[in-house]
Amino acid sequence: MREFTTTSAAHNDRGNRDLALTVGGKALDGSAHTCIVGVGERLLVKMTERYDCHYCKESLFGKKYVLREENPYCVKCYESLYSNTCEECKKPIGCNTRDLSYKDRHWHEDCFKCFQCKRPLVDKPFSTKDEQLLCTECYSNEYSSKCHECKKTIMPGSRKMEHKGNSWHETCFTCKRCQQPIGTKSFIPKENQNFCVPCYEKQFAMQCVHCKKPITTGGVTYRDQPWHKDCFLCTSCKQQLSGQRFTSRDDFAYCLNCFCNLYAKKCASCTTPISGLGGSKYISFEERQWHNDCFNCKKCSVSLVGRGFLTERDDILCPECGKDI
Repeated sequence: MREFTTTSAAHNDRGNRDLALTVGGKALDGSAHTCIVGVGERLLVKMTERYDCHYCKESLFGKKYVLREENPYCVKCYESLYSNTCEECKKPIGCNTRDLSYKDRHWHEDCFKCFQCKRPLVDKPFSTKDEQLLCTECYSNEYSSKCHECKKTIMPGSRKMEHKGNSWHETCFTCKRCQQPIGTKSFIPKENQNFCVPCYEKQFAMQCVHCKKPITTGGVTYRDQPWHKDCFLCTSCKQQLSGQRFTSRDDFAYCLNCFCNLYAKKCASCTTPISGLGGSKYISFEERQWHNDCFNCKKCSVSLVGRGFLTERDDILCPECGKDI
């Protein structure tokens, strides 16, 4: 039933008293529903419309109500039907309280607290772990990485450096020698310490015996001395010797071609150099040398390697060809 309120009284022309009644109620938006009727000996009230809860059908006049999809609900019905349940206390979150939500979960304002320290998280940054709310400090102390250098927590959102399972604050990831932050620059680890490239080269890298500069990658060792590949060259033609056969004379390295051209004896037959390298054999006789393949009879060309031979001036002959001499 709607509420009735007597607002005024008057007499009509016949001396009978009429009552003017105002029947009404107010919605949450402040609008009023009113009806003025006349009264004789009996009170007759004629309602022109009703404004009831969509669910329980009780009158909403003079009561607070909530509209949902254009339908009015009393507060009790609305909270029973549509209010979210608080994740913490498991009670409904009423119309008159603040509903805080995160990833389809809901809390009363007073229930939205850190799981560890119980401090309020309303309007503050927070993290979650195993569906529990945690303030930034508690989350960091419990789950965040610890700096390998200072052993303090690396706060969420701050920049950190990682290498082989260890983490550092950006300002703690420094070169052991110069103490400057390494950041995203190249570095070289040595004995559980990190060095920027310039400091590592100064302190640990071998120096090329030729150019005196550090050797950071690769390199060649010759007679227990380090060389850059680009510095280890043939003394004569300056061709790079790394990866190919070479020899030396008076402690100077030469490619095979240059060594043969400069120092090898010439074959008495073909006049090309006899290197004698790599186990190749040659024949030597009276200060003359021959390649094995060139040590043949001058007349019949039979090989004289391992056989007796005769000489006639600069020629060598087999015994058969030399018997007429």
